[in-house]
Amino acid sequence: MRVPFHGVLNVDKPKGMTSHDVVAKIRRLAGQRQVGHAGTLDPMATGVLVVLLGKATRLSEYLMRGTKIYQAVVRLGVETDTYDADGEVVCKGSVPELDEATLEEALGRFVGEIEQVPPAFSALKQNGVPVYRLARAGRYVKLEPRKVTIESLELEAWDPPDMTLRVACSSGTYIRSLAHDLGQALGCGAHLAGLIRLASGVFTLEDAHSLSEIEDAAGLGEMGRLLLPMDSGIRWMPAATFDEREKWRLLHGQPAQAAGEPAPIARAYDASGNFLALVEFDNATGLWRPRKVFANA
Repeated sequence: MRVPFHGVLNVDKPKGMTSHDVVAKIRRLAGQRQVGHAGTLDPMATGVLVVLLGKATRLSEYLMRGTKIYQAVVRLGVETDTYDADGEVVCKGSVPELDEATLEEALGRFVGEIEQVPPAFSALKQNGVPVYRLARAGRYVKLEPRKVTIESLELEAWDPPDMTLRVACSSGTYIRSLAHDLGQALGCGAHLAGLIRLASGVFTLEDAHSLSEIEDAAGLGEMGRLLLPMDSGIRWMPAATFDEREKWRLLHGQPAQAAGEPAPIARAYDASGNFLALVEFDNATGLWRPRKVFANA
């Protein structure tokens, strides 16, 4: 019987595959069902897709919080129904004479905390149904604006009608919507023509593995060497260390004492540095309570 993998796999997603396609492929290569990801990429996008295996899937909500960095190509003068190059053209307009100063001024309007309306063609759900299914069926989809944060938005190149941008943003930001909104601000319409995710939290494209590399490693029985530790993406959390007696209590679901500053949530380790659990501090008792346990008791 094959021992399941538990860890993080930094994948360079190829163009044309959905995030679900990538997860399904990793499931087959790993020979296990417990595989997920921490942040969807659209089929036309490439770059960092953080894939989680085994117990690491329980950390998805925390890994998704990290800053995302993208290189985006925004094409002015053409709008599509999906806000990207995979959609149907719904409007064409002439692109005015624009200099870099004008473009920089427009970009500046989108930096900081902004309200953004997600695309109608997205995986968000209304009454349990993905809105892209409603949109494809021709049904009107009204989505409320959501607050997202654009940490930085830089113009890397202007080759009319294409702007190449570098975007650092919070989780939940739709670069497709950003492209559409930029087109509206410039008065000529726009869509997202290309997208590369350069980083997701601490995971970067430079360190990502192609699917062919992962497939080759799996064929040699060496897929495990490509995995990062389960806690590799959550080291922004404070840490608490438990001795052997308190470790036993923690792994059995009991409150325990540890060395470490009080915090709403922290990583728990034993004296040898082994990752044990996520814990939360109880101010009333002065003890740490287990939130999610990953080590075996």
